[in-house]
Amino acid sequence: MAKDRALSLSHALGNKTVVPGSSPYNESLASYWSVQEENVYPNCVVLPESAEDVSIAVSVLGGSGGYDRTGRWHSPGEGCQFAVRSGGHTPWAGAANIEEGVTIDLSNLNQVTVSPNRSTVTIGPGNSWYDVYDVVVPQGLATGGGRVAIVGVGGLVLGGGVSFFSPRKGFVCDMVERFEVVLASGEIVQATSDSHRDLWLALKGGSNNFGVVTAIEQRVFEQGDFWGGFIGFDESTFPAQFEAFEALTGSPDYDPYASLIHNLVFNTTTRAWSAASNFEYTKPEAYPPFFDNFTSLPTTFNTTRISNLTDFTVELSASNPIGRRQLFVTGTYGNSAKMLEAIYLISNQTVHEMDAVPNLAFSLSFQPEPTIIQAASAAAGGNSLGLSVEDGPLFNFLLTMTWDTEADDEFVNQQGRDLYNQAEQKASELGVQKKYIYLNYAAPWQEPIKGYGEEIVAQLQAVSRKYDPEGVFQKLVPGGFKLFD
Repeated sequence: MAKDRALSLSHALGNKTVVPGSSPYNESLASYWSVQEENVYPNCVVLPESAEDVSIAVSVLGGSGGYDRTGRWHSPGEGCQFAVRSGGHTPWAGAANIEEGVTIDLSNLNQVTVSPNRSTVTIGPGNSWYDVYDVVVPQGLATGGGRVAIVGVGGLVLGGGVSFFSPRKGFVCDMVERFEVVLASGEIVQATSDSHRDLWLALKGGSNNFGVVTAIEQRVFEQGDFWGGFIGFDESTFPAQFEAFEALTGSPDYDPYASLIHNLVFNTTTRAWSAASNFEYTKPEAYPPFFDNFTSLPTTFNTTRISNLTDFTVELSASNPIGRRQLFVTGTYGNSAKMLEAIYLISNQTVHEMDAVPNLAFSLSFQPEPTIIQAASAAAGGNSLGLSVEDGPLFNFLLTMTWDTEADDEFVNQQGRDLYNQAEQKASELGVQKKYIYLNYAAPWQEPIKGYGEEIVAQLQAVSRKYDPEGVFQKLVPGGFKLFD
């Protein structure tokens, strides 16, 4: 069936459909972030250049039929499974690629256009955030977006997204004015707060469950250079760091210009931990007092400087190299230094059980989620993440493991799962366990959409039934996290 549909797509879209062995096919696979996704081989890759191309592809693959670029009609029939890929940064196999099916690679949907009145930017989902910033930053503008330059636009936005500006602007999805979406029927709609509002809200966290997003219009704002970079700390100061993190995250006067990614890294050569924390303060003010509890500690290195948004995201990309086996595992907990310490201790035990894994990279990242982020989300019209100010200050925990060989996959994944289960047990004991799981960091066995809460899930399911009554994006697009069991 997939080969038949590939032939139909070739007739419909010509050389925008590429097959195994061709240079464009190989280039598409090689551009995935993780080796797991690179080693998934679809029967063909579709490289659309417009929403109309995507409409043809979805109509053919979904089985609804449609007209091709020459005006020729393709009859309805049984659909075939397909994947939709924006930046390809989700690490697990099959998230945005598909074995023996068809992968729609959106990389040629790469427009970045600032509106004449400098209020919005329209972005193709095939861009990386570097591509976006390369256009807006020279104009003295910014928008909420990825903090790592190589991350793709589409997946980040549809999973919620966190930016350096989240304390001021909410999640990345909260910046969206308009989604252009190709529905399962092939219809192209514009979802805004005034038109198709239910779909607009659903796409703000609901991932790939409703259609293929072909353009995103986001608000922009004036933004010049600001202060940021990495500061290193020794393991001996971890207790003070955990206390500083809790005080910062729970501050009743959280500074809306402050952003922190607190990373703990295990060195497999020295067998020691250290911190390499990323501080950003979105004003040109070095060492703001809000970070004093951290910056007053002894340091081991320091890259902080006044620079621009693009530069800081490139710096973070250096620690996210392409072409290795990758695992993300994540959780969200109530603000607690004791919980941070518990995760560190569990992780220390876990990593010492992994000596046999060659070239293992093992790190933890803790990110504040102060209540002002949820307040900014509500002020922007809301989203589908299921979070509110009433949840109190939270923090996100991300485990990242990187390794070399497929033979270690099962062991590494099980270690990650065991670590998470132990962390959840400790969170329960401390009374800080939360249902929310950040979708863009979730492992394939986690259930982030369920973590939005029953009411939100019911709303998302209703939107799916309305705009995709045959369940094309539930049944024929198996990648990602689905709405129905």
